[in-house]
Order: sequence, then C-alpha cells, then structure tokens
Amino acid sequence: MRRETKQRKAILKVLRNTRAHPTADWIYEEVKKEIPNISKGTVYRNLQVLQEEGAITELNLNGTLSRFEAKHDSHYHFRCEQCGRVFDLDVPVNNELDERVAKRTGFKVSNHQTEFRGLCKDCQQ
Repeated sequence: MRRETKQRKAILKVLRNTRAHPTADWIYEEVKKEIPNISKGTVYRNLQVLQEEGAITELNLNGTLSRFEAKHDSHYHFRCEQCGRVFDLDVPVNNELDERVAKRTGFKVSNHQTEFRGLCKDCQQ
C-alpha cells in the first residue's frame, strides 16, 4: 500500500463529505479550495491510486463521465436521464446473481454493478 499523502487525504475527505457522486473535475475544484496549487493531473492520478487500493469506487457505466464515491457497502445506483444526477438506492444487493453467473459461466465473479435509469422525482415535475 502506498503512503497516505495530503492530496489523497483531501480527496477522501471531499468524497466522504458528499452524498453526490462527483466527477473528477468537481473533486478537483473542491480539493483546490484546500490545496490551491494542486494540479488536475495530481487529482486524477490519486483517484486512480485510491481506486486501486479499494478506498473509492469509480462509477462509469454506459460511457458516461466517470463519477466517484467513497467505498462503503455494496449498493445499486439510479441515474436520472434528464439531470444526470446519481442516487444511491436503499435496495438489497442480489449477491445470488454473482453465484448464478459464476456457476453458469465458470467465471470467478467478485461483484457486479447495476445502474437503474429513468427520471428522478425533481425531473418528473
């Protein structure tokens, strides 16, 4: 495991203090408030390191802009097709699905990501 830098600490702090699922650019703008001379490249590299270490999760389904969140329990997401916001869903994850896919294919499944899409409550108005 790599050493914990002030840049990584700042990125994790930003992600832990938001319920949103921000883009790398949004994270950069927030971290810049704490570390004014940080470069975008540094934020991108540290997001990659944090993801490799399992501290954060990258959500990049269906070719949309990647969004990030601090790692916590497995959960599903809902993406609004109109405003683009991403919401955590309080719905149990179907771990049996991993087992069924593994049994049928012979693959070793570590997890799955599912994203539901449609219109959020605000955009339905």
